[in-house]
Amino acid sequence: MPDTEIDLLRDNLSPHGDIIYSKLIAAYDGLDEKASAALSARLILLMANQIGTPAILDALIETARQYEDA
Repeated sequence: MPDTEIDLLRDNLSPHGDIIYSKLIAAYDGLDEKASAALSARLILLMANQIGTPAILDALIETARQYEDA
């Protein structure tokens, strides 16, 4: 698959999905709203760096925005 395509339906977390979800939730334990927002911003930037391709980031943002008011 070229680096400008992404399979958003592929499960990249199995068999660790529950562990990853739990770690993300636990990361916010005890944080107030400001600290939580700051952690989210840092995580987003770190994850964007791991993605590394603007086209993939665009596809992820577009997909995430489809769920805005869901």
